[in-house]
Amino acid sequence: MDSDTREITRMWRVYRTIHQMCKDRNYLVASSDLNCTLEQFRTQFAPSGKVDRARLTFVAQKKDDPTNQMIVFFPDLKSIGVAVIREYVARMAKEGVFNAIIVYGGTFASAAEKARTAVPKTRIEKFHESDLLVNITEHELVPQHRVLTDEQKKEILKRYRLKETQLPRITLDDPIARYYGMVRGQVVQIIRPSETAGRYVTYRMCM
Repeated sequence: MDSDTREITRMWRVYRTIHQMCKDRNYLVASSDLNCTLEQFRTQFAPSGKVDRARLTFVAQKKDDPTNQMIVFFPDLKSIGVAVIREYVARMAKEGVFNAIIVYGGTFASAAEKARTAVPKTRIEKFHESDLLVNITEHELVPQHRVLTDEQKKEILKRYRLKETQLPRITLDDPIARYYGMVRGQVVQIIRPSETAGRYVTYRMCM
């Protein structure tokens, strides 16, 4: 297998995982993107034999609010600098989008990292391509996770007579928290199989 073929296969896996992630975050995702075969990916995004990352960029809408959108960018650069962040922020502002993910394959400059987190009312996440080669939520040892709405969180705290500070923690940089795009204060429900009870449910708050 030559390097171009390996790269196409690699990016096909990344493409599928990022679309699965969007679906799991309750964004609308076409089944054709979720089930895209390697050959379909090659035809659509690598007709010349090399992956055209610019064509991979897409916009996803929330299921319950079409105005709530997210852009997923695939920069074709070895290093992400401030200029790239400014370009993406300008596009987001023009399209009225406040959430984005940057999927990159090289390095992320420290100045770009500062710029990424400095834009008010805008959230720009980043994932290295190597983090998206497999979907971590599909691993057999990873239990089922479900991020609760604010109302569901209030109900859980009321039901168990708990304060937020009494819940176990999950950190912002936890791979599962990153996969679901969790923010501070959100609660995730974790469901594990149990031989005695059928299933064992716990809750963690993102900090």
